[in-house]
Amino acid sequence: MASEALRGDQPYDERVVVELVPVLRRVVGARIKDPHTVEDLVQETLARLMSSSRRVDPDKLHHYAAVTARNVVATYAERNDRARNRSHLLADPVDVAPPPTEQLLLQEDREFVAAALGQLSAEDRDLLVAHEVHGQDTSTMAAEVGSTPGAVAARLSRARASLRVEYLLVVEAIDPPSDRCRPVLRALSSSDRRRQRELDVNGHLLECETCSQLADRLFERRGQPAEDGVVRVPVSRDADVVTARQQGREVAASAGFSTSAQTLIATAISEISRNIVKFAERGEVAISLVTEDGRRGVRVVARDVGPGIADPDVALRDGYSTYHGLGLGLPGAKRLMDRFHLSSVPGEGTTVTMEKWLR
Repeated sequence: MASEALRGDQPYDERVVVELVPVLRRVVGARIKDPHTVEDLVQETLARLMSSSRRVDPDKLHHYAAVTARNVVATYAERNDRARNRSHLLADPVDVAPPPTEQLLLQEDREFVAAALGQLSAEDRDLLVAHEVHGQDTSTMAAEVGSTPGAVAARLSRARASLRVEYLLVVEAIDPPSDRCRPVLRALSSSDRRRQRELDVNGHLLECETCSQLADRLFERRGQPAEDGVVRVPVSRDADVVTARQQGREVAASAGFSTSAQTLIATAISEISRNIVKFAERGEVAISLVTEDGRRGVRVVARDVGPGIADPDVALRDGYSTYHGLGLGLPGAKRLMDRFHLSSVPGEGTTVTMEKWLR
């Protein structure tokens, strides 16, 4: 099923909401010093305002916004106080068993490396041993096999990438669930963009939980721009929501959006990302700059592997919620953006596409 709607059903003109952002930032910033926390609390305040704005007189909205911001800060402070009071419960016990000796760790690591080498082809294994153990340079190795130093260096790089994958599989004691896993992980390890496209690596990571978890161990891939200029953020936990929001703000800033508009875009991304964490197994948020009819804007595509939405039209109605939270949800995210499209297949997952354009 699919549903598409353009902005226009919000209880207040968007410009009124944008004007509130500096006010909220001043109220929160007067009490909170950490800039990241300020942005979190500003967006939480916006979420509360959007969820209750129909009940507030427009002439009193600024006052209501300031009061709401102060309440959000007070709630945040109360949570921090409770966390500090309970921090002693999380302290490590005094009598901790001594760690294994360094020699045992080295021996174990050698066994892991040996097992990983055993999974490589004989050619790759001999190449790595000759270069890393016996110290042969690429020119000497190239002369022995009738090749070029550049070709040998490229082969070494691929062999190292494969070794990293096999070492990780051995250390984690993981048997890949499908024949596709090793090629995907090796393409990630070697940063081979062409091979990643051929294998549809992003699609595989959404389907395979094992590879999704291992990919983060191979290299830091969160929030990195891909070759096509799209910033992709894998989402499976609360920390990923923060990353997606920050990346969205940066892309919006590069497009020329004002600080207030950046906050609105970041808020919409935050709400969609929270839905992935709450209801789906895992997903991805892709953020990119777009142009259309001479306009510049930001496009956000959020995909997840999850239960899907049985009736997207109902899910986009104001007041609809499948959990008792204070967030904007899908209807609020739709109001904040200029274009919003939702498609979902029950039992497979959901895709949300949002766009925001410079005026």
